[in-house]
Amino acid sequence: MTHTPSPAARSALAAALVADLAPTGILRASVNLGNPVLAQGTPEAPSGITVDLAREIGARLGLPVELLCFDAARKSFEAMADGRADLCFLAVDPARETEVAFTAPYVVIEGVYAVPRDSGLTAVEDVDAPGIRIGVKQGSAYDLFLSRTLAHASVVRGAEGVDTFREESLEVGAGIRQPMTSYVAANPEVRLIEGRFMEIRQAVGTTVDRAPETVAFLRSTVEELKANGFVADSLRRAGQDAGLLAPPA
Repeated sequence: MTHTPSPAARSALAAALVADLAPTGILRASVNLGNPVLAQGTPEAPSGITVDLAREIGARLGLPVELLCFDAARKSFEAMADGRADLCFLAVDPARETEVAFTAPYVVIEGVYAVPRDSGLTAVEDVDAPGIRIGVKQGSAYDLFLSRTLAHASVVRGAEGVDTFREESLEVGAGIRQPMTSYVAANPEVRLIEGRFMEIRQAVGTTVDRAPETVAFLRSTVEELKANGFVADSLRRAGQDAGLLAPPA
């Protein structure tokens, strides 16, 4: 027999969630405007799937939402780790999981490589070789991944991976497929290597010291919003591919 909580029990649970997740009385969400798939606009008027998710979670808890906007994932992560934000929207990565309790991903995007058009590198597997330098955005999911997995190639970090790639005449630039595709289209002297070097699983996160009930609420909410079309609709409104929707957990 399924036990249905009483209204009083539900109210007590909601109050406990609010107190745990948003102790200031405002749900503070860190948003990474540096990832154009997830967020667009300006710090004064941000939009996109992460903004929609933050507002929906706030609405379900009856909380006002404050959006803290940053230009890089590492800054968004730092805001939550430092206690300035209650929620973050980041790629799942072992280096972050020591401090972040993640939901399952709501979106899966791809990390890809760009190279000069006359480069001899033609496959993803060719890149991890001695003497190959890869430009990355410092603290990004693909910086963390490549720093952990490369055996021979080296990572060169900068404010933007493609800028570092170009300015330092590196052999390879790494980034997210959508902006990298736009970059290559605008720069005919550069091409993408076919295929991806990683899947980037974007998820909602909060600090690991939150109550298990709080993390369970976030995880179940994300799954519901994936299933009921909320995430796909938000992606479409932002001009993004609804096919980026992550599969059910």
